[in-house]
This record gives sequence, C-alpha cells and structure tokens, in this order.
Amino acid sequence: MHNSKRSALIAKLPERSRAVQAQGLGWQPMQPERGVYYPVPHANPNPRGWRTRRHLKRKNLRRSNRHHAFIDRIGTKWVMLPMVVGFMIFSVVFASLLVTYAALTEVTQQRYGEQVTTLLDILPKDSLKMYDKHGTLIYQMVDQGLQSTVPLSQISPHLVHAEVAIEDQYFWTNAGIDITGIVRALIADLSHQQIVAGGSTITQQLIKNAIVGNQDTAFRKLQELILAPAITRIFTKQQILSMYLNTIYYGEQAYGANAAAFTYFGLKDTSEATAASQLDIAQAAMLAGIPSAPVGRDPFLFPNNAFIRVQQVLHQMRIQGYINIEQERAAIHEVQQPHFLHRGVITNKLPQALHFISYALNELATDLHVKLNDLSRAGLVVSTTLDLPLQNQILKIARSHIAELVATHHMSDAAVVMIDYHNGGIRTLLGNIDPTNRQDGAFDVASDGFRQPGSTFKPIIYATAFSQGVSPGMPVYDTPYTISRCCGQSAYTPHNYDLRYHGLVSYRYALQNSFNVPAVKLLVQTGVDKALTTAQSMGITDYIGVPNYTMVLGTLGVHLLDMTSAYGVFANGGVDILPHSIDTVTDVQGNIIYRFSAPGKRVISKQVAFIVTNVLSDNNARLFEFLDCNVLQLYSNPKDQCLHGNRGMVRPAAAKTGTSNDFRDNWTIGYTTDFVMGVWTGNNDNTPMLNVSGIDGAAPIWHDSMLLAEQNLPVSDFANPGGVVLRTIYYPEGITTTDWYLK
Repeated sequence: MHNSKRSALIAKLPERSRAVQAQGLGWQPMQPERGVYYPVPHANPNPRGWRTRRHLKRKNLRRSNRHHAFIDRIGTKWVMLPMVVGFMIFSVVFASLLVTYAALTEVTQQRYGEQVTTLLDILPKDSLKMYDKHGTLIYQMVDQGLQSTVPLSQISPHLVHAEVAIEDQYFWTNAGIDITGIVRALIADLSHQQIVAGGSTITQQLIKNAIVGNQDTAFRKLQELILAPAITRIFTKQQILSMYLNTIYYGEQAYGANAAAFTYFGLKDTSEATAASQLDIAQAAMLAGIPSAPVGRDPFLFPNNAFIRVQQVLHQMRIQGYINIEQERAAIHEVQQPHFLHRGVITNKLPQALHFISYALNELATDLHVKLNDLSRAGLVVSTTLDLPLQNQILKIARSHIAELVATHHMSDAAVVMIDYHNGGIRTLLGNIDPTNRQDGAFDVASDGFRQPGSTFKPIIYATAFSQGVSPGMPVYDTPYTISRCCGQSAYTPHNYDLRYHGLVSYRYALQNSFNVPAVKLLVQTGVDKALTTAQSMGITDYIGVPNYTMVLGTLGVHLLDMTSAYGVFANGGVDILPHSIDTVTDVQGNIIYRFSAPGKRVISKQVAFIVTNVLSDNNARLFEFLDCNVLQLYSNPKDQCLHGNRGMVRPAAAKTGTSNDFRDNWTIGYTTDFVMGVWTGNNDNTPMLNVSGIDGAAPIWHDSMLLAEQNLPVSDFANPGGVVLRTIYYPEGITTTDWYLK
C-alpha cells in the first residue's frame, strides 16, 4: 500500500546526455493539431512493450556506468601510475645519459682536444731515410716498419675510390660519423653474436690510430664519435684522407699507401712518380681490403681470404659508380694471374756504405740528443756528406791492391777515409774492404779501431817544434842516441827504420825520409806534454797507450779518422773543423731540423801549417828513402812513363807514410788543396804483415784514390799565408840550408 501511494517521478537528465539519447527520454509524442477535440478513446502512440525495453535500457546503462567507474578507479591506480613511474624513470635515465655524455664529452675534449688540433704533428712518422751528397738513397730504418708519406695528389685515385667504397661510402658528405653504418654494424654483430662488422668511418679510424688507441671497448668507440665531428670541422676531407692513407697499417710492416705499393707489388718511387701513384684498379682493390684485417687478409699468407675481399671491394666500387662491369671483370682476372704480387724487399746492404751509415747514425743521434732507437720512425730525411760513387770506386781500388799483396805480404784488409777539410765533410769512410765478412767484416777500423800510426804521427811533433821557432832548415845529428828514464825504467835508444845512421841532416830531410832518431830528439826538445796537447787540439782525443818519448814513432793507438782529420788542419791553414757525416736533416715537408754548422777553430798558426805542408810536399827531399816516381807524388801517367821522364800532370800534394812495430799497421796520409785522405792497411786480427812499408802497402791506394777524387778539379798549389821568410843559413855544424823561418 505504501508503495502504491508513492507518486511517480519523471527522471530528469541533461537533455544532451548519452542516457537521454539512449533511452529516448526526450522523446515526446506529437501534439495534435489544434482543432476540434473529440472526447473519444485514442490509440497509444508508443509500440507495445516500450516501457519494458526502457527499463532494461536503464538497467544496462547503470551497469555500464558502474563498469566505467570501476575501470576509471583501477586505471588510475594500475595503469596510469606505472606509466607515470615509467616515464619518470625514463626521464631520469635519459637525463643521466645526457649528463654522462656531456661529462664524457668534456673529459674527452680536455684530454684529446690539443691532439685534435695538432693531429698533423702527432701522426706516426715516416721511416728515417738517409741520402748521399748526390741525393741517392743509401739507407732506410725499417726495424719499426716502413712508412713513406706522399701528397694525396701522388696517390692513385683508384686507391682513393677503393678505400672510400669499402670503408666509408659517405665519407665525402658525412660529419665524420655514419649512424646508418653504426646501426648496420650493430645488427650484424648481434645477429652473429660476435663482432663481424666495424661501422667506423675513415675519420674514426684515423682517430683510433692516431689519438685514442685501438682498445676494443665501447668507451673508446664513444670517444671516436665525440672527436670525429671536431676533426671534420678542423681539417678538410682531403687532409683527412691524406692522413689516413699515409698512416694506415697494410700488414707486412707496411704503413701507408706508398709503403704498401712497394711491399706487395715492388713499385718504387721514381723522379716522375711515387710508388702509390702507379697502382692500378686491381692493385688498389687488393690494398683497400687489407686494413680491416691486416693479418687475416694478407695476400702472401692467406691468398683466398684476400681474393674474396678483393671481389667485395670491386663490387662496392662498381655499385657506387667508380668502375664499370668490364673494369671489375678485368681487375678480377688480373688478381688471378700468377705474378700479380711481387714482394718488395729493402735490403739496406750497400757493402761499400755500411760503416759510413753506422757512423752517421751514431753521429745523428748525438747531434739530435736522442737514442739511436728513437730515430727509426722519427720522420727524418737525412742528407749526408758521403760521395757514394767515389766510395764505390775507391773500394774497388783498395780491393785490387790488397789482392795483389795478400799472398806475398800477408796483407788482407784496408780502411780509407777522405774528408773535404774546408767544411769537415766525410766524403769516404771505408772501415773494411769486406764488410759482409761474417767473422770481422762488421768491424770499422777507420772510426772504431785503435791502430798505431807509425811515422804519420811525426808531423804533429814537428808542428809543435815549428811553433816554438824551429825551422825545417836547422841541422840535427842522426847518430846513436839514448834517453835515460827515471823510476827504475830502462834507458830508451831509438833506431831508424833502415837500422843505419845518417849523420848531420836538416829537419826537413829527416822528416821526409822518416828518420826516427832526429824525431825523438825533437820531441825531447819540445816536451811530451806540449806535443800531446798539439795532437789533442788537432782532434786526436781518443788514444790508447802511454804518451812518452816513443809516441813520436807512432806507438799510441789512434783512429784513422782522427789522424786524417788532424792532417786536414795542416791543409786548412791551421783551422780544425770537426769531421762530420751529417749535412742537413729535414722532416718530410722539407722543414730544416738540423744543419751542420761549425766555423772551425784555429789550433795552430797559418805559418806553422804552411811550413809543415811545404816540407811534406817536398818530393826531392824524400828521394833518399822513397826514390823518384814514388806514389806519394800525384803524377797522372803510369809509373813506367814517369821513370822515363814523362810524369804527365803533377798535382801538388803533401803526404806521409807510417809503419808500426812488427809491420802490424801500414799508413799513408796526405792532402791536396781539395781533400785529405788517410789509408790504413793490415790484418783485422792484428797479425803482422811480411816485410811491407807504407810506400808499398797503403801509399798505392792513396795515390790512385787521390787521383780519382781530383779528376776534373783545377790544379792549384798551396798558398803562402805570409809571416814566414825564406832564408839561406850556414850552420857551424857544417851544413848550409835554404828554408822557411817564422818572422
């Protein structure tokens, strides 16, 4: 009853709500037109059952609303909240990555920024190259690999195309990195579950090789990606490619395109073209395939791998438009030929220059204040003083003369030094006539050996005496002479080479005929210390033995190079210029790093040097011992013609011979107005020779070599510097001489 009495309420909902539209609540029956109303029953305008359907619709609507409300409640808690949290985590991680990247960028720039800007200077340097005075290559240091930088314009365009095609096809347009290449390489690596592709651009590879190192880590890869755009901003693409092609490792200890062209195909630099510029398409494709696996694709070691790679390179070159199909097929055919590869080998075995090269390397290390090992990849171009053609000919002369004497006089070796004493340049340094001999050929007698110089040491004592006022015209008795010595030492009695005495003679005559007794008397007069000081000031600073009265006979062990240089002081008017083998040193761009410069130092007076030279060039004064047409005189005709009075052209020369005790060492040192030359002959094992003197052993080599060196040079005599006077004096001892005296 209670419910029946409740009044019915019409639902009120917004007119445009979804419920109103779904239930048709806003629907109203059509109003009858105005007119006459007939009070009779009217038909229900709604179809039967519409209230039931409306009820069901309302019920479903309420259920739907409750479901949506539930979804809204749990969605906020279980869907939106995780999304918000996930977004926040992503934001934090992304921000952290940005911060980390920014920090890594900052650290990388701080650490490598200077290296980026100075990349040209820090690239691996070329192998040291050494040339003679004519520009002929005589040596390359290859113990740390071979590298020879050439301009990009002198590298074959085929190699440029091949490298770009296989390593970085977008090189000319990218900013130093290739994102598509990195993604492609990453997908390949993930699919194979190992590193099978690199994805590094040419710029990145340059950075790896020159700056950050080649550790296979993600950190190093990020450093490449950070630095690559900076490299691209600072350097042009041509510069980047040039640096890459000149330093990339091609295997077989070959660095750079030029070295690789020589190593794999035997191509050599010429005056018209570099080795790298001569590469054809097939050769370029072969080289371009090597750097990604220098060992695994070495065509000498793994020809099949190399051939597969060549085909890949050629394919890329074709599809990128560098070559056509015919060129690709022709290149593949060329690679398959049996003599396609031709290994280039640097022997560095110039027998005639081995000792000079060794001496020059040690001098270079000293001049540059570095260790010898540091020179290998120093990128230096060294011009030396060596006259290689002349040395080759002198070696032949020395070998020929030794071959004539080895059987009769037991003489097996010779050493020769020639110096341009005007500037100290060593033109020839032969330390051994058989430098490839396994037993003792490597030993350099000229600069390392201590040998007794015999009578060639006498002019130094005479020069000391001349500086004290002695004249070569003064008399001296060549008679028995004994020196008492202190401290329990036995007395010293010198003897002449011929075991005879020659009475009253002049010092000129005594020196030119190499009499020992007058020389010892002169040393006693001048003093050992003063004579030794003269020798040291002239460059004889290294010696073995005890300086005493016997040293005038050459008992101290000295270097042939030092003795030759000392005679150059006489020739150069008393000025000592340090003998040297290094002329200039430049980098590969031609910038001068070192140039020999020594103004020289006066160690004896011009007048003393002139008097010594005048005596040593006096052929008439030495006829007693050496006879006429001796080889200390530089006559141009053969000896038999000289003996018949036809000497030919005679070039003024000053010379002295020397023979040590027991015939172990045989010397001749002499000079002209152009060069000074020293020759030693003997045996490497220091065994005595058989009955040979300086005029028979070393002098013929000196004579022939000097004439050879003087070819086509003008003939000139030694100049009088003034300050001396020619006097004729009668001495009470019973001798009259005409000779030079100091004013």
